[in-house]
Amino acid sequence: MSIRPYILSETNWLYVKEQHYELAILPWGAIEPHNYHLPFGTDAIQSEYISVESAKIAWQKNVKVIVLPTVPWGVNTGQTDLKLCLNIMPSTQLILLNDLVENLKRHSIFKLVIINGHGGNNFISIIRELSVKHPEVLICSIDWWKVCRGSDYFNEPGDHAGELETSVMLKITPDLVLPLDMAGDGTARNFKIEGLRQKWVWAQRKWTEISESTGVGNPKLATAEKGQRFLKDTVQKIAGFLIDLSVANAGDLFE
Repeated sequence: MSIRPYILSETNWLYVKEQHYELAILPWGAIEPHNYHLPFGTDAIQSEYISVESAKIAWQKNVKVIVLPTVPWGVNTGQTDLKLCLNIMPSTQLILLNDLVENLKRHSIFKLVIINGHGGNNFISIIRELSVKHPEVLICSIDWWKVCRGSDYFNEPGDHAGELETSVMLKITPDLVLPLDMAGDGTARNFKIEGLRQKWVWAQRKWTEISESTGVGNPKLATAEKGQRFLKDTVQKIAGFLIDLSVANAGDLFE
């Protein structure tokens, strides 16, 4: 049996007790509909895969990283009327992260990287608050789909269950992707008001009012090959960041 020592849920006490970990990685997703063709756990599956693959590269460069168990629930306050879309409040995210950081401090791990897989999760204000409560811990978050520019890989990346996400899932878990002729075309309604439409004003969107299928973006041109190219470059960049972060001091991050 092959144990991946950089994944906490797979390794064991015999190994862990002898290690000094330089940073922890926390995959964070969501449980929500993704058009008709992708599974509810898409965001959690993607963030875990990217966390594990990035950690593997860093580990091979002798960086002592540890991937924590994935948090599957995300902030879905605009989708609460969708059956079995599981919402967690931002205030609950703060509580969970605060408890996690206290655990990490107890074991002398002072760097935490959140690999976020869901657009509704916004950790900026939470990290601001935790930086005051735990100034000795460096916390940062990565929206993995923003690491590389989607338009360089896809005809129309899409916002939710479109070509980008579908291609990635076709690479990671093709057995969980239904035939694309079963998917909705991802047509979505936009705001009427100019500021909201142009996104220099933000307001909560009720998902059932903008998309019948829950998808935003057409998945029809998705392929596993596109997903593989995008994932490869994304994972390489994140791994490079993990390697750089592992040797950086919290008070020495600026040129």
